[in-house]
Amino acid sequence: MVSSCHSHYTTKAFLPKMLELNHGHIVTVASSLGLFSTAGVEDYCASKFGAIGFHESLSHEIKASEKDGINMTLVCPYLVNTGMFKGCRIRKEIEPFLPPLSPEFCVKQAMRAILTDQPMVCTPRIIYMVNFMKSILPFEAIVCMYRFLGADKCMYPFLAQRKEAMNNNEAKNGI
Repeated sequence: MVSSCHSHYTTKAFLPKMLELNHGHIVTVASSLGLFSTAGVEDYCASKFGAIGFHESLSHEIKASEKDGINMTLVCPYLVNTGMFKGCRIRKEIEPFLPPLSPEFCVKQAMRAILTDQPMVCTPRIIYMVNFMKSILPFEAIVCMYRFLGADKCMYPFLAQRKEAMNNNEAKNGI
């Protein structure tokens, strides 16, 4: 699997042999925040957009080289309950329909996609619809949808907790 941080180097190391053998599978683990963004985590979103762009470009390169034995899978999960974005909250009425995903569920979905040569897997499936709507609706309509879901400010509680923790840590250390 290729993470967004080291995807270029990992691919550079393994792709030549894959091309020579016309065999392999490249998996890029990104995020739904690489398909559409939200406020407050611009750096994270940009890194995931970059990972998806790299994956798509490499997919086109492999297709153009007519190497049909090399498969590609892009994995874009919604919020995974790992603690990384602890405190992230969408609208409370919507949360029961879009709870954070368990890491085990995400791994199972990714493995199923890899084993069946799916080019992309989004979990939950509603992410496909949001991505599609983003591509056809005007920006202001997307803003309205984000506001309705509470996705426009979903990272604010997380960012506030993080800032408070940093302030508490600085106070403890006398900084």
